[in-house]
Amino acid sequence: MSPEQLLAPTALPTLRAAVTGLPAYVPGRRSLGADIAALASNESHYEPLPAATAAVAEAAGRMNRYPDMAAVELRERIARHLGVTAEEVAVGPGSVGVLQQIITGLCDAGDEVVFAWRSFEAYPILVELAGAQPVRVPLDDAEGHDLDAMAAAVTGRTKVILICTPNNPTGVPISHGRLEAFLQSVRSDVLVVIDEAYVEYADAGSGPDSLALYRRYPNVCVLRTFSKAYGLAGLRAGYAITTAAIAEGLRRTALPFAVSALAQKAAVASLDAGEEMAARVSLVKQERSRMAAELEAQGWKLQPSQGNFLWIRADVPLLALLVDAFDAAGILVRAYQGDGVRITVADPASNDRVLRLLAAHAALAIS
Repeated sequence: MSPEQLLAPTALPTLRAAVTGLPAYVPGRRSLGADIAALASNESHYEPLPAATAAVAEAAGRMNRYPDMAAVELRERIARHLGVTAEEVAVGPGSVGVLQQIITGLCDAGDEVVFAWRSFEAYPILVELAGAQPVRVPLDDAEGHDLDAMAAAVTGRTKVILICTPNNPTGVPISHGRLEAFLQSVRSDVLVVIDEAYVEYADAGSGPDSLALYRRYPNVCVLRTFSKAYGLAGLRAGYAITTAAIAEGLRRTALPFAVSALAQKAAVASLDAGEEMAARVSLVKQERSRMAAELEAQGWKLQPSQGNFLWIRADVPLLALLVDAFDAAGILVRAYQGDGVRITVADPASNDRVLRLLAAHAALAIS
């Protein structure tokens, strides 16, 4: 090759069109100081359970070794916890990591994934990254899943349906009866993923018995995480309960060693400390009820939330006013452009700051 050819402009590597066209996932903003209330990411405001911290400290001395790629101990512990077999459990780096394994494992280019909107922001990103087509079905007037419309959106190209209950960001659950009626209308070759990232915060009977539905409908997959109620958001561990054949496929599509040894040990220890975790959840639920009652008394219109957060629907002008007010008060919340604002329920002092701010702006709720 001549010097002239070496200096000539050449084409450079380019990203796939599916990647360049992806919307960026917008995480909750991070706290930059002790006086900032970090209420944007639905994290547990509690420190990790002591047993989890101890397990991580003990495992840290072996960080030079790869983790168990099959996560056998964790899968067996989850199986005992839920009354399934370890073969029916697949784990990943958070429930979103497992969901990526699900979509990668089931969807070819052009296949469709149906989900409610607005719901978890990662859904369309993961679908488009796999080359599949996201099918967004608007929420109903009560901020919940419009299951009739979702059933009508299913076509011959549909491979996966995502059901988020309680729904993120609105907090609205789906009753057992409604979800079972929906499952009866769905083809058996469509995987229905029941995403229960916030299930520990839900009141008994408010949502579906997902494991009972899984046992009756083999095309159901239950998706859960240790990031929220168990307080392990920084370690990334989630799991799916599904048929042994699908679970094996999810393990094949997983990034090798994606769930660290520290995360595996912490998750096992957290399950063993279930009573302590439940006590913490109970306190969050009490605060959720207290906040909701006071905000409704102020005039804010809320749907009953079953997550560790509250949702205020707001159009663009109101949303901008609220976000500016929260920012000025040192409170980080999660704004969804054109839809509303999600506020994580945290410790009483932080929650009181939210209540005082919204009381000062209560006229906006009524106007």
